Amino acid sequence: MNRSDGLVQRRNVIRDNSEGGTKDRDSHRGGNDKDDDADDGDSKGTRLTLMEEVLLLGLKEKEGYTSFWNDCISSGLRGCIIVELALQGKVALECAGMRRKSLLNRKLLVINPEPTGDVLLDEALKHMVQTQPPESVHSWIEYLSGETWNPLKLRYQLKNVRERLAKNLVEKGVLTTEKQNFLLFDMTTHPLTDSIAKQRLVKKVQDAVLSKWVNNPQRMDKKLLALILLAHASDVLENAFAPLNDEDYELAMKRVRELVDLDLEAEAMKASPYEVIWAVFACFTK
Repeated sequence: MNRSDGLVQRRNVIRDNSEGGTKDRDSHRGGNDKDDDADDGDSKGTRLTLMEEVLLLGLKEKEGYTSFWNDCISSGLRGCIIVELALQGKVALECAGMRRKSLLNRKLLVINPEPTGDVLLDEALKHMVQTQPPESVHSWIEYLSGETWNPLKLRYQLKNVRERLAKNLVEKGVLTTEKQNFLLFDMTTHPLTDSIAKQRLVKKVQDAVLSKWVNNPQRMDKKLLALILLAHASDVLENAFAPLNDEDYELAMKRVRELVDLDLEAEAMKASPYEVIWAVFACFTK
């Protein structure tokens, strides 16, 4: 679960001289007061889950698979599943109590056991319903990832998550399925077919980070905030910044650093609907 802090510096920067003059970066649309506005991009096309968005950001468009060197996306996607369950009102953190338990020490409670209709979410939710006493967010990310030394908890592992999410994106027409030969073995890959869906997602992330709301997370839509934080935790956020000119790229990186350096406990106290988001992200920064 541990990962090195900081963001990778950009290399082989190509100057974009077409961007003349200065511009008001705060005019970029990001999060705002209304949740529906932040999902405006989704409403114009295929609606994606948080897990699918993070996977799509990390997917190599032509090759159809995630980087072999990315060892963060597996646990990051499990974090997305927990946040998605919270966004749908299925789970929540226990009260902090008089002793003000930290985010990492508070248990994740099932508040609505009814199925969501999503196979991955319902599989995770079923495990949580059957587990007593409740476990912490950190424990659940480990269990769902299969990263536990307790053999009794291995049954909670969600298997083939990336492949199952990719197949969902194939069904939605965003990806396709191909077979590629890698010398000793054949591998099923899922290249991008709907470039508009990917461009819409990238623009949504760019606009959110370049907007003035990024330093006021309480004004951002919960799913959009979770997307930025968990894309960073999954080491795929920088992929969305590649098309930016140099000036906006540096600004985006600076604002992401400021966002991830916030006091997570303090941010969680400001608005309870965001507690699970901050708790999940705390697991990747502890």
